[in-house]
Amino acid sequence: MKKSNKQVKRLFSAPADGLTSLGSSLICVFIGLLVGFLIMIFASFSSSLADADPLKGLGYLFSGPFTALDKANDFGNMVFYTVPLIFTSLSVAVAYKTGLFNIGAPGQFLMGTMCALLVALSIDSTSNATQGVFIWILALVIAAIAGILWGLIPGALKAYFGINEVIVAIMTNWIAANIFTWVFSLDNLSFMVNKPGGKSAYLLTTSSTGNGTPNLGLKALTNNSYLDIGIFLAVVIAILCWLLMNKTTLGYSMRACGLNKFSARYAGINDKKNILIAMGLAGALAGLGGALYYLNPGIEIQYQSVYQILPDYGFTGIAGAFLANCNPIACIFAALFIRYINASGTNLVSVGYNRYFADIIVAVIIYLAGFSNFFKGLLIRFKHKDRDAKQASSLYEKILVKGLKTKGGNE
Repeated sequence: MKKSNKQVKRLFSAPADGLTSLGSSLICVFIGLLVGFLIMIFASFSSSLADADPLKGLGYLFSGPFTALDKANDFGNMVFYTVPLIFTSLSVAVAYKTGLFNIGAPGQFLMGTMCALLVALSIDSTSNATQGVFIWILALVIAAIAGILWGLIPGALKAYFGINEVIVAIMTNWIAANIFTWVFSLDNLSFMVNKPGGKSAYLLTTSSTGNGTPNLGLKALTNNSYLDIGIFLAVVIAILCWLLMNKTTLGYSMRACGLNKFSARYAGINDKKNILIAMGLAGALAGLGGALYYLNPGIEIQYQSVYQILPDYGFTGIAGAFLANCNPIACIFAALFIRYINASGTNLVSVGYNRYFADIIVAVIIYLAGFSNFFKGLLIRFKHKDRDAKQASSLYEKILVKGLKTKGGNE
């Protein structure tokens, strides 16, 4: 029994090697930056980019938002845009730890957004700030419930019918996008459309109803940026997800299903229940990400184009999760890094490049993020090889010393 307990501990502690996970993520980042730098070098030979400076361009990428004229504003916006990415990264990470690939985060993101806005734009709290806070909390709760229900669709079909969750999630993404456009196109909800704004098919922002996300002075501190308390909620929820997955019985059972659902089932773990919980939680996280993004008083959405383009936060969250090796705490830093590189894109113009070079570098890093487990495997193999070599060398020395002593004794 003691031996089996040691094997279980080793099973769960091996994937959680923080240094190995960090090393594999850094390899992805380094290769992505190197490839981006080489692209900038080759692009500089073009006649249209003859004045481009690759070294300065690389420096601007490392500087992120701090190369802008208004550093405080750019930094605040960078952190704000990181919030929904943290949530979608967590959504993918939690599901993946349970052996599921949640590619349905864009649809869950949209359903959370839709339900949150239906609540926040239906009630006027402009003259009652306290009511506005309660309506904001209610909108978040409704968004989480909507995300749960939408995540349970592929989860239930996977658990009870064995249907691949990726196929179902792709379909639910587009269904959610069409539902979003259809709902806000209804005549009964025309009061939510920003008609006086002079824009076509844009919804009102929460500034019109007073139900937006509180900023507690963060907006003024960052020179009128979009930054609000969403970043604190994202960090707290990421920590709670880590505690759930690593310090609770439920988390261990979910991870056991992710490692081998057949062994978990043989050990008495209900794999169907864990699939439902994982996909429901993943949906709630993605829904909260969408809600916190669009409940900000300064963010608006063009509802008639939603059915054509899925939100990129849902797909970039896959990169954030894999770059973090699906560690909830690391998802915070992976999302911040991706937004950091994106923030420097507009500033590349001053050294002869356009902002799309930053997008190329992020795209390469996103692509390489899918290989993070491969790099992690290489590092573990190298680590074990080095350890085995040291053990073999130590064993050889012991045998040699013992042989010399035996030989001396015989003599």
